[in-house]
Amino acid sequence: MTENTAGRLTTHVLDTALGRPAAGLSLSLYRFDDGRRLDILSTVTNADGRCDAPLLGGEAFRAGRYELVFAAGDYLRRTQPGLAEPLFLDEVVIRFGMAEAAHYHVPLLLSPFGYSTYRGS
Repeated sequence: MTENTAGRLTTHVLDTALGRPAAGLSLSLYRFDDGRRLDILSTVTNADGRCDAPLLGGEAFRAGRYELVFAAGDYLRRTQPGLAEPLFLDEVVIRFGMAEAAHYHVPLLLSPFGYSTYRGS
C-alpha cells in the first residue's frame, strides 16, 4: 500500500458579531484512537483568523475521528469586554471524521451567542 500524502486539515475562524477574522483565538486538535483521545497540537489563529500551517498534512494526515476545541470564551472576553459571566459559549467542540486523503476545511463562524460550522473547501 502506498502512502497518500494529499490529505490535509485546515480551519478558519470568523467573528460574525464584529464582522472580522478571529485573530488570536487558541485551538487544539485531538484524534481518537482505540477509544483514547490523543493530543495532536495546539495553535493560535493569525490576523486572518487562520492557522499559519495546515493542522494536519502530508505524512501526519490519517483518516479517522478528530476533535477541534476552540477557546471561544478567552477570545470573546478579550474582544468583547462586558459580556455577562458566565459566557454562553466557552469552549466550542467540533467532532468530525475524515474518511479519505482529501482537503478537509473546518471553518468556525463565531458570535457570543452562537456558532456554525461546515465542511468547507
